[in-house]
Amino acid sequence: MTADAVAPLARALTRHPVLLDGGLSNQLEAQGNDLANELWSARLLAEAPEEIEAAHAAYVRAGARVLITAGYQASFEGFGRRGLGRAQAATLFRRSVELARAAAREVTDEPVWAAASVGPYGAVLADGSEYRGRYGLDAGELAAFHRPRIEALVAAEPDVLALETVPDVVEAEALLRAADGCGVPVWLSYTVAGGRTRAGQPLADAFAVAAGNPQVLAVGVNCCAAQEVAPALEAAARACPGVPLVAYPNSGEGWDAGRATWTGESSFAAPLAAEWVARGARLVGGCCRVGPEDIAALGSALREVG
Repeated sequence: MTADAVAPLARALTRHPVLLDGGLSNQLEAQGNDLANELWSARLLAEAPEEIEAAHAAYVRAGARVLITAGYQASFEGFGRRGLGRAQAATLFRRSVELARAAAREVTDEPVWAAASVGPYGAVLADGSEYRGRYGLDAGELAAFHRPRIEALVAAEPDVLALETVPDVVEAEALLRAADGCGVPVWLSYTVAGGRTRAGQPLADAFAVAAGNPQVLAVGVNCCAAQEVAPALEAAARACPGVPLVAYPNSGEGWDAGRATWTGESSFAAPLAAEWVARGARLVGGCCRVGPEDIAALGSALREVG
């Protein structure tokens, strides 16, 4: 994907906020799919791709104009443990982008952009460690892990790579290193708690790693409580002046990795988007447990703020 080909998304961000989708996994579960395995939604890339396409289509119908693909928890190693060779795994990475494109064509003639999900190393471990970070690997080791995933996704020509749910600065550095020179812009999105990264680092330091990087289309946060978004966007704007911001929090419920279940009450509220936009958010959506109805409400809120 050339810089000219992706320019419409960059231009859209200068005109108005663009609506992202919501949680892919919760929509797949709502459609009756069991995701209780180490590949999570990525398993369906091989076994039921039509379910992924249908989930994407539900978000396009709700108004989403950026679709985040099903590759979050996918890896060559994970696919290999299910008996798939590297060529087969590469095909599934490409399919994740193709399904988003197909869903968009099915529903609308408006521009819909495909954001290829590149989840953190901890997501691939499937033990909840993406909410802790600090895996004991250095940036070079993490970059070596992520680079083949990124290369496989780039082959499908997504509009942007979503380097998402990043728990610490070391992995952010590794992801940016792995994506360097791939020819596709990226957004860098941390998961945060208590005004810091999940690994406990100051957000000023976290966002500083993206400062001055011309490949970075946007910086921000995802998979955090909605109340964490505004202060995090402030920190991002200070560290990366002039860079568009991205915000897609989860429902606010907590993930219990041991029991593989969500706990607590939802705190996601579409009217909060007005404050996020005021602080510079140009890509706005939802993450885990935020469904099509929430995204439709979020779209209405964004139209009100312009």
